[in-house]
This record gives sequence, C-alpha cells and structure tokens, in this order.
Amino acid sequence: MNVGVAYADRFKQVWLKLEVPDGSTVREAIKFSGMLEQFPEIDLETQKVGIFGKVTKLDAKVNEGERIEIYRTITADPELVERRDLD
Repeated sequence: MNVGVAYADRFKQVWLKLEVPDGSTVREAIKFSGMLEQFPEIDLETQKVGIFGKVTKLDAKVNEGERIEIYRTITADPELVERRDLD
C-alpha cells in the first residue's frame, strides 16, 4: 500500500511517498521511509507522530494513502514569546 511520511526541521521539509506492506504500523512506515537515517535527531520515543494532523500512536495501523507526520518539539514557549504585529 502507498503512504506518505513527512518531517520538517528548521531548514527543510521532506515528504516521501513509499510502498509499505499491508498491515504496517506508523513506526514501521517511518522506519521503511529512511527518515530516521536522514534526520538522526528524530527520537520516536519522545516526539509525537500523527496521521493527517491528528496525533496517533506508533503502533497504529496505517491505511492506503495516509500521510504520517513526525512532529518536532516546541522550542519556544508561546506564553513567553512577544507577540508580533502583523500590520
């Protein structure tokens, strides 16, 4: 089945489309994608993952056509960062 895996660091965004065996989990699809080798800073034990913007577990089964997203941790506390005027 075909799925996508997406990740973005501060410098670039990567979205890979790949074929995975039927019944694959989110964790397996991420491993098949090669993202862990391309971005060694990814730590699946601490970072959240999702499917189409909805947080999910690593052992969730993926379905045909889904986009798996690996989320980065927030690096700035939104309550401490000054608001920017968009005027």
